Amino acid sequence: MKNPVIWAIAVAMSASTAQAGMNDLLNQAAPLLNQAITAGEANRNTTGGGLAGLTQTEMSGGLKEALSMGVRHAIQGLGRENGFLNDPQVKIPMPPALQPLESLMKMGAAKGIGDRFVATLNQAAEKATPVTADIFAKAIQGMTVQDAAGILRGPDNAATEYFRKTTSTELTRAIKPIVAKTTREAGVGPAYQSLTGALPKSGLNLLSGVAGQDVADLDGYVTGKTLDGIFLKVAGEEKMIRANPAARSTDLLRKVFGAR
Repeated sequence: MKNPVIWAIAVAMSASTAQAGMNDLLNQAAPLLNQAITAGEANRNTTGGGLAGLTQTEMSGGLKEALSMGVRHAIQGLGRENGFLNDPQVKIPMPPALQPLESLMKMGAAKGIGDRFVATLNQAAEKATPVTADIFAKAIQGMTVQDAAGILRGPDNAATEYFRKTTSTELTRAIKPIVAKTTREAGVGPAYQSLTGALPKSGLNLLSGVAGQDVADLDGYVTGKTLDGIFLKVAGEEKMIRANPAARSTDLLRKVFGAR
């Protein structure tokens, strides 16, 4: 007779990053940055003094272009095939409610089922990531000169924290429906409910309040982890261009990030 817990797991799913250097992306941005330099020089006498002698155009334009490229790089890396699953930094683990079952999912007939479950969750994050590009672009374009100056003077993750504050609600609203669609199509939702409902009967209910958890809890968990992964990668891109002079591949970037 089939173990009811393992059988519930088995109905759940089937599942199917290398990052380019920041220098390459910033080199691609050079024409746009040079336009910003030209605009900054043309307006030097009208925009007023900026951070460490920078014009407002140079300061905000340079920051926006650098952040645009950094965000794009982060999104492209995570949004490609297995972008989450193959990256230990952002890989989404088994939901806490199912962690008591992880050891069972590595034995006998159930071997590999847990891995496929986790793969499906990470693929949902991967599929949802590209929709964030426009939201980040809008946040970057909406930055004021004061925002730019505060970010340039701030810590290594100042821009990332700005994004958290200004985009988290909209990003969640955009990501969650895609996550829900992916988990639904993979059959993960019903399996999740069956598994969490089976935990108390199996004697493996080591956590409180997990019995029969709603699919929304799973979708919310994956959505939150997706955002965490995106912000982590954006913060890494931001830190790189601040801390690594070699990553400042244009005169404008060297001037803006060397002046803060």
